[in-house]
Amino acid sequence: MFGNIGMMELMVVLVIVLVLFGAKRIPEISASFGKGIREFKKNVNDVERSITEPEPRVEPRLGAGSVDPVRRDVSEEVRPEPKRLI
Repeated sequence: MFGNIGMMELMVVLVIVLVLFGAKRIPEISASFGKGIREFKKNVNDVERSITEPEPRVEPRLGAGSVDPVRRDVSEEVRPEPKRLI
């Protein structure tokens, strides 16, 4: 997990953390660190799930009443003007 970090190096890091933050703040820091990791894993799982699960397919419902006004508007726009004889 830590790669090539040995026991002595880990002890030195722990002593430095103890000196920097004090004994009272270490549980606080580790709890917030654990909470952050849990939130990160939850968000990663949510993103993976949203990618792998297919979206529910929604079929459009068009009734006869909803197409007729559009058809009228389009036919009025497309209809050529009558030619005038002068």
